[in-house]
Amino acid sequence: MVDGANVVGSRPDGWWKDRAGAARRLHESLVVADTSYDVVVLVLEGAAKGGVPAGRDGHLVTVHAARDGDSTITAEARSAAARGDTVTVITADRLLQSAVQAVGATTMSPSWLLDQL
Repeated sequence: MVDGANVVGSRPDGWWKDRAGAARRLHESLVVADTSYDVVVLVLEGAAKGGVPAGRDGHLVTVHAARDGDSTITAEARSAAARGDTVTVITADRLLQSAVQAVGATTMSPSWLLDQL
């Protein structure tokens, strides 16, 4: 599960000028990424939602947060863990890391993900 805002925000490449475009570029990278995960969930919030429609694109599922991304990520991680799925959340947000670890997820840093792409 990818905290889109946190991953995009980890690189000072001007993403704040075009949040939708930054989300679209991350989506494009994830959709062609060769990862060891069966399903990758990209969570987008705010203006970033304008760059990618919600839905499934192969192994990549894009979710639009109704409110904030952290609440959506925590809820999605809780649901997946309750189904018995192994969940890894990509974020550097320490509060979010604690919240998802409390529901059984592991966490990895945005730099780890970006190195994979």
